[in-house]
Amino acid sequence: QVELVESGGGLVQPGGSLRLSCAVSGSLFSIYSMTWYRQAPGKERELVASIRPNNSRNYKESVKGRFTISRDTSKNTAYLQMNSLQPEDTAVYLCNAKWSDWHRDYEYWGQGTQVTVSS
Repeated sequence: QVELVESGGGLVQPGGSLRLSCAVSGSLFSIYSMTWYRQAPGKERELVASIRPNNSRNYKESVKGRFTISRDTSKNTAYLQMNSLQPEDTAVYLCNAKWSDWHRDYEYWGQGTQVTVSS
C-alpha cells in the first residue's frame, strides 16, 4: 500500500509563506503525477497545482506566481512552496499521487495538512 504523508501546514499571517511537503512510500515515485488539492470548509475540493513525471506543471489561476510545485525524486517527496499567502488560501491541503497503466488509474491520497492564513 502506498502511503502519502503531508507536513508543513500551520498558521501564518497574510503575506507570509509556507512550504508543504508530501513524502511518498514505495519505489514508484518517479512515475507518479503529483497534485496538491485543497478544501475549505463548505467548499468543493479544488486542484491547486500539479507536476508530472516529466516535470511539466499546471496551476490554479489564482495561485499562479505565488505557489510553486516541485518534486525531489531522490527523496520521494513533492513540495508546494506558497508565498504571499492570503486568507482565501485557508484550507486543508491534500497531496495526491496518480499513475495509469493500460487498464486503470491508480490514485493515492494523504491525510491532509491544515493551512490557516489569518492576522
